[in-house]
Amino acid sequence: MKAQGSTVEKKRPKKAAAPSLSISGKEGEAGALRLFSGNANRPLSEEIAAYLGSELCKTEVGRFADGEINVQIHENVRGKDCYVIQPTCRPANENLMELLIMIDALTRASAGRITAVIPYYGYARADRKSAPRVPITAKLVANLITEAGAHRVITVDLHAGQIQGFFDIPLDNIFAMPIVLEYFRAKKLDNIVVVSPDVGGVERARAFAKRLKAGLAIVDKRRPRPNEASIYNVIGDVKGMNAIIIDDMVDTGGTLTKVANKIWELGANRVFASCVHGVLSASAVDLVAKSSLEELVLSDSIPPRGQESEKITRLSIAPILGEAILRNHRGESISELFV
Repeated sequence: MKAQGSTVEKKRPKKAAAPSLSISGKEGEAGALRLFSGNANRPLSEEIAAYLGSELCKTEVGRFADGEINVQIHENVRGKDCYVIQPTCRPANENLMELLIMIDALTRASAGRITAVIPYYGYARADRKSAPRVPITAKLVANLITEAGAHRVITVDLHAGQIQGFFDIPLDNIFAMPIVLEYFRAKKLDNIVVVSPDVGGVERARAFAKRLKAGLAIVDKRRPRPNEASIYNVIGDVKGMNAIIIDDMVDTGGTLTKVANKIWELGANRVFASCVHGVLSASAVDLVAKSSLEELVLSDSIPPRGQESEKITRLSIAPILGEAILRNHRGESISELFV
């Protein structure tokens, strides 16, 4: 069967300027590693390569006539330190298969070490048995990546920390917090309160509040069914404050906008939100546009789909991913990035 060419979107979305991380001596060293990208988020991969002073390796990631994925690596990788950059965002199954097949291709080409760089780890919400006879898909995906031949995984802001234990290979869960913190510090807001939209996100919100020297509020919510939430109480004072809602992802936008509207009703001066992963399913963009949110700050771990609201700002995580890749290549500490 004849393979069809890749249909990668080259256009880059408008993004706010993000602080760059300075790294010394990266020139020359980046040439010793190999960077590969699937079709999920090619612009982010190109930014990471540019940050490292390198280029993406020539790779064909296309489709056969029947829709099966066709991958061919067009450069020698024998004994090389290889990094495959591919979030498993929508379409999740297609992007996951691209990742697995690229890892397999590198394994069979005798790559020295293969690291899967997954800016957004899909299926992360299926991390436990929340009801009888349901799968733990986050563990299944971890097994697939390991069996495909990956030696290590680098990901960003996992939905649940225990997913790290699902892998039988080393995993570095890095955080977008430094870039988001710098963005909000530049706004020079006063009377800040950081809001956790649920009890599960308290640790994340507390860490953010500590670094901003801000107060903390917690929303008590219930989920009668998936992608639907009911707000019951807000624990903490938000009246007259500049509120920043902190979460790891926004999917349909229902919970986030309900929390924002509730905080506004309770007398908050301004309401912002920051979610690392902008899944933005269904009518999420419209909900954000019509909500009490003044601004929603996202990373570019997931590329935008179509036209977005003017309220949405995207920050690049290419510097922090590029630094993590280089430190991993050198055998240096990655955790020092977040001290």
